Formats: sequence, C-alpha cells, structure tokens
Amino acid sequence: MSGRPTRKQVAEQDASMLKRQETFRIVADRLAVALAEVDFVDKVALIGSVAGALRREVPRFQPFRRLGIEIAHECKDLDLAVWVSRVDRLETLKRVRAKVSHGIFADLGVGVPEHEIELFLIEASDAGRYLGRACYFKACPRGHRDCLAEGCGAQPFLKQMDGFEFWPSTLEPSKILVLFDRANGGLVGSAAALPAVVS
Repeated sequence: MSGRPTRKQVAEQDASMLKRQETFRIVADRLAVALAEVDFVDKVALIGSVAGALRREVPRFQPFRRLGIEIAHECKDLDLAVWVSRVDRLETLKRVRAKVSHGIFADLGVGVPEHEIELFLIEASDAGRYLGRACYFKACPRGHRDCLAEGCGAQPFLKQMDGFEFWPSTLEPSKILVLFDRANGGLVGSAAALPAVVS
C-alpha cells in the first residue's frame, strides 16, 4: 500500500480485525464446551478485547502507524479465565487447548495457534485467587527463557510471568462473558452471539 490509505482501505482493515475477533470467539465457544468435560474446571469466562467492542487505535503496522490513522484494535490473542479446583493435572488443559486449536483450521480454514490462546487460571473458591496461566509448552520446564520466571513450573505446566499482575477488575461482570458455569447448569453463554462492534 503506497500513499495515504483510502476510506475503503481503512474499512477493509476494520473488517479484517472484526473477522479475527469473530474467529477467536468461535474458538472460545469450542473451548468452553471442551473444558466443560474436565472435572476440575468449574467455570470459564471470555475476558479481554475479544469480549467487547473493538476500540479504535493506531496499529503497529505501516502505513497506518506512520500516518497516525486509527483502525479497529487487533486482537492478538484469546483470553479465557478458567476457574479450577486443582492444579496437579494441568496437562489435561494443555491437551484440550491443543485439540481445539488443531481442529479449527480443518473447520474454518483459519489457524489459531495454541500460543494465541491464553488460559488464566483462577482458584475455584470464595477467595478466587489468580494462580497463573496454563502453559502450552510440551515439557515443563522446557528450558525456554519464559521458564526462568519466578515460580514458573513449581507446579508442572503452571506458567508464571515476571512483572505480570492479574487485576481483579478484569473479572468485573460488565467486562466478561461467562461461557460455562458448572454451578449454574453448565453452558450459559455464547461468544459467537456477541455483536461485532467497533467503538
């Protein structure tokens, strides 16, 4: 693309970002169904930018960045909060995520790699303490620089990140969509049914 993007080209970029969000929402629904079969998963909620309207921002790529032209936010990954009653079988979550990730391309013709699917693990108790993320590496520890974070791998496949803080406000009811809640009858929401909106 040379010169200043036209309105049509900006609209095409917006449509591309909405399509990416839509794909992530389909993956979220499929993951919720699969995770509902895991006995130690109590609840699953869609969080982050995939859950809401896409704000407008100057993207990371040219020429939009150089010219300061705003387009719809690019969803870089799918974030799910997963309430679990135990963390000693996290390889189960790893397998479920891999199966859904690998099945998406066959069905939609669009790939969503495992590293773009983040499972933020929350203690299934009144305290609701953030525990870490479900790691997607094949071995724990793998010897990757990520594995050097304090506490990472102390429980196999429970990933920690130096300097990361999970904000409690992330789970405010107005910011999330609960997809599965074992205590309330199972599957309760659909990410694919959310409106596609650019704010």
